[in-house]
Amino acid sequence: MRRLLIVSPHFCPVNTPDMQRVRMSLPRFVERGWEVTVLTVDDPTPTAPMDEDLARTVPTAVEVVRAYCFPRGLTRLVGIGNVALRALPFIFAIGCRLLAARRYDVVCFSTTMFGVLPMGRIWRALYGVPYVVDLQDPWVTDFYDRPGAPPPPGGWKYRIVSAAARILEDWTLRRASHVISVSPAYLTDLQARYRWFNMSAATVLPFGAPLRDFRLLRAGSTSPDPARIVYVGRLGDIMLPALRVFFTGIALARERGHAVRAEFLGTAYAPPPHAMPTTPALAAETGVTQIVHEQTSRIGYLDSLRAMRGAGVNLVLGSTDAGYMPSKFLACLASGRPLLIVAAEGSALVERARALSLPGLVAFAPGGEPIAAAAVAAFLGDLRRNPDSRQGRARPVSSDDDCADAQLAIFARIAGTP
Repeated sequence: MRRLLIVSPHFCPVNTPDMQRVRMSLPRFVERGWEVTVLTVDDPTPTAPMDEDLARTVPTAVEVVRAYCFPRGLTRLVGIGNVALRALPFIFAIGCRLLAARRYDVVCFSTTMFGVLPMGRIWRALYGVPYVVDLQDPWVTDFYDRPGAPPPPGGWKYRIVSAAARILEDWTLRRASHVISVSPAYLTDLQARYRWFNMSAATVLPFGAPLRDFRLLRAGSTSPDPARIVYVGRLGDIMLPALRVFFTGIALARERGHAVRAEFLGTAYAPPPHAMPTTPALAAETGVTQIVHEQTSRIGYLDSLRAMRGAGVNLVLGSTDAGYMPSKFLACLASGRPLLIVAAEGSALVERARALSLPGLVAFAPGGEPIAAAAVAAFLGDLRRNPDSRQGRARPVSSDDDCADAQLAIFARIAGTP
């Protein structure tokens, strides 16, 4: 029996994007004969929503071990809110106990809570177990150093965290057996930063489409509303350029007599009343306030899939981070509804959409926003005139099981097993 230890500070029933890859892969890992332990955190003061439906999708054969976590109210006194940092000594101690008690073939870190990643190198030195790092976001970024970028959040804390990230990324990844990335841009950046970084020990693995999860929804499926454009997930200032193109486009569509409305669901990580909406100012500026609705509070994961299934069109927006690849991209494809993608030329999202030959792609370059907005209006107009056509609907090329199989191939190769 091959054993895998997964470190993911966020895990069910906490609903966060960075644990979905782990959750969706677990059934396949078990089916393929791997014994899996998930090391996570028991957070007494979570800010992310709780979704008990997610917990029911985890196979009973998976061992879930939860580390203690200092309450947020206590660590706030020293400026620490990150769940991984609040649980760091306890995750480390439990990991040591697990690795000392039994032989694990591989340790996999799949999280955006980067503070836990250096444990991989320490555990390798202590117990000889190889480790894999799955980068769902860049650990080190120069986003706030670029011309025209907003000031970084957090002030002095950001500077400390950024400096530590640059040191620890080099130290941690240098001894990693393999690096997985959802975006090729993240690996290209690593290769540019470090002469020692070997692309042969790295794999680009986008998120898989959650086909198993969609099968759970079949009994309660509803008919789609052709006029309803749905965006599910976080919004932020980095998406404003794409959002402006979209709003200008739906304003044109409305002028041409197409009855559309846009819903943005679960757009902020902060809970009410601290969550700030992203759309109102830009919607007012572009004249679409009456047809735009934003709900900042997070919604359950399966509820988000239901929203995608009930949409007339699912919307995906690119960001000012060229390497950004939204985790919901293939979920939108798997929903079977038409897909509209608005993103900047040269981004990983545009490259991925072109590789799939998706007709609902609207890519814009600086100065080309009016043309892109007209393309948005034209796409929506075509769908409204031909509601029974399958324009913009595509089947995903990579499912959750495909993604899990790709991970297992990497783990088996590292562990030296067939």
